[in-house]
Amino acid sequence: MQKPAVLTVHYVLKNKLGELVDTSEGSEPLHFLEGSPEIIEGIQKAVKDRNVGDCLEVTVPPAMAYGEHNPELIRKVPRSMFENVENLQVGMKFQTNTGDTAQVVQVVSIDGNLVRVDANHPLAGFTLYFDLEIIGKREATEEEINAGHPLS
Repeated sequence: MQKPAVLTVHYVLKNKLGELVDTSEGSEPLHFLEGSPEIIEGIQKAVKDRNVGDCLEVTVPPAMAYGEHNPELIRKVPRSMFENVENLQVGMKFQTNTGDTAQVVQVVSIDGNLVRVDANHPLAGFTLYFDLEIIGKREATEEEINAGHPLS
């Protein structure tokens, strides 16, 4: 069986209006292990069996990206849960640790003593439009396979 590859990819992410959402241009490209759950399924499938130098335009539906927006992940919580935060504002993000799960929530509204938070990924529910350029591909080491991600 062939070992998974470590891929290095430059990306440009746009929304459905063609507006820039994120890019690796001018910064570090994306490095990932083929098959890793750290990278969305849509990108994994797009680069499978591709080679260095390949440039791709990829449309990734929510089901192959960050999932559909789940209204059950929006909750109202007492403002007292943020008692150590001096100036609580809409847009602030916090990491919660409930049980064995860490979750990031964003404050979406503040109404008196109630704070509405959203635990959906910011890109949940959106179709993503990527321009990808594969700039590196090599066989993963045993250490990387065991770790589940590139080590360098």
